[in-house]
Amino acid sequence: MIEFIENIDLQLFFAINGFHFPFLDFIMVAASNAFWWMPLFIWLFYALFKAYPGKAFLWVVLAIIISITLTDQLSVNAFKEVVKRYRPCHNSEILDQIHLLKEHCGGLYGFVSSHAANYAGLAVLFTGLLKFQYPKIYILFILWAFIIGYSRIYIGVHYPADVIGGWILGSIIGFFVYKLASIPLSKIT
Repeated sequence: MIEFIENIDLQLFFAINGFHFPFLDFIMVAASNAFWWMPLFIWLFYALFKAYPGKAFLWVVLAIIISITLTDQLSVNAFKEVVKRYRPCHNSEILDQIHLLKEHCGGLYGFVSSHAANYAGLAVLFTGLLKFQYPKIYILFILWAFIIGYSRIYIGVHYPADVIGGWILGSIIGFFVYKLASIPLSKIT
């Protein structure tokens, strides 16, 4: 059964990684870089500041820091360093078949994707925090997390299972952090 799942994962990887267009290469590399998301981050902090003025905003910032820290640390220390699944770009058996768009591939192991976990965690947290001000905001955040995860496969640094695992981990942590942050926020706002 594990071999069957790994085979599907590998076939999906080759389908996504092998589907290239020059204009998409730049977009997918940029999607993995937080710098290109700065306009969204600026808007998010503005929207959060408006929704949670004063002390409440400090709790929101703390929740963001906790979410990023948990998703990043758990993705590495509880998964990558335990599972020890090589990234596709570190897998010598398939390296010559990969369309690698980055000189630096990242760490040796890839399960789960820290990018996918971090952004899924933030997407769930931001959705919870802004759902009353922007009821359909979840659409933006699902798309955001999807693009980042997809880009990690497209550029050749993660398998689809790495990304899906990251999305699941991040979503759970984002939900957990949102629920914890809701306790003091409900008393302040």
